Amino acid sequence: MKIHFPGKLVFGKNTLEQLPDEVTALSCTRALVVTITPLLGQLKGFVSKLEASGVQVQTNTSIVNEPSFAEVQQLLQEVKGFNPDVVIGIGGGSVLDVAKVTAALLENEQGLKDIVGIGFLKSRPKKLICMPTTSGTGSEVSPNSILVDETDNQKKGIISPFLVPDIVYVDPLLTMGVPAAITAATGIDALTHCLEAYTNLFAHPFIDVYAYEGMRLIAANIVQAVQNGNDEEARTQVAMGSLLGGFCLGPVNTAGVHALSYPLGSAYHLAHGLSNALLLPYVMEFNYVAAPKRYADVAVALGCEREADDVKTALKGIDKIRSLISACGIPARLRDVGIPKEAIPQMAVDAMKITRLLKNNPRPITEKDAIDIFNAAY
Repeated sequence: MKIHFPGKLVFGKNTLEQLPDEVTALSCTRALVVTITPLLGQLKGFVSKLEASGVQVQTNTSIVNEPSFAEVQQLLQEVKGFNPDVVIGIGGGSVLDVAKVTAALLENEQGLKDIVGIGFLKSRPKKLICMPTTSGTGSEVSPNSILVDETDNQKKGIISPFLVPDIVYVDPLLTMGVPAAITAATGIDALTHCLEAYTNLFAHPFIDVYAYEGMRLIAANIVQAVQNGNDEEARTQVAMGSLLGGFCLGPVNTAGVHALSYPLGSAYHLAHGLSNALLLPYVMEFNYVAAPKRYADVAVALGCEREADDVKTALKGIDKIRSLISACGIPARLRDVGIPKEAIPQMAVDAMKITRLLKNNPRPITEKDAIDIFNAAY
């Protein structure tokens, strides 16, 4: 097992207030802040403190959906002249993924196409700080960035230890304003990271600790976080669960749910967390026969009582996932989000290309299996 942790991790309420001192301690003179327009008001004080300390700040809010290669290239062109010393990503997973790649490619001889895949990025010239504002992707602590290649409309991963940030701040209070639908989808995404790591063909005892506790925290708190977004305790526990899920992504990673969800995002532009939620119970139904003990443990982490045997317990866990998805107000079927049934064969073909995740699945998934799972989810 290999695991690359951030150089520093700070978790707690109101930690955004400490971030300006963290940046100035790096002796940086130019900072690029990658974020989204709705956060600019909350970040006004942060930017003002940096500027008062003599740090020039350029803010970029160009990333509004799941990012593409073209959008990253455009951002790199826009900030090349500014040439920041540090890139600070403050936002959801898409923003953080772009901030990570930007810090890696500025003043780097490698180009974007050179680093796609596992282990091809050889350095990161710029310092990197990440601060999530949703509880979902875990990108703030993972070695992954996921971008859409518009030439073939496929999601592609850039995986490298150089994408793990130098400094990570997690302030659960930044998630308080996230709408219920996004809280639900990103929370189930984080739960899926933990669940797919725990049931992974390459599961590891060290990561099991993070995965199990992440499942427990999210399952116990996600419904309250969705239904009462002002509940600081629920938001904090889900944020911690999401962080734990992020730690699962480098050493173990996800599996069949994520692989099959990629075509939903790239072809139909469904939010990543929603794509996972739509498929999670159906992939669990496919998988549990190959790893009943692991799926029984999942059920217990989700809050279920152990039954007489592992299979019965595992089935209780699948029912629990369905009830969580329903309680969070997430659509249960592909047809509910406008996916045409005739698209299923091509989605299965596209999912088979995500071999880096399919190889992790506890039960091999063939193209026919993928079609069957999509049909079950329809």
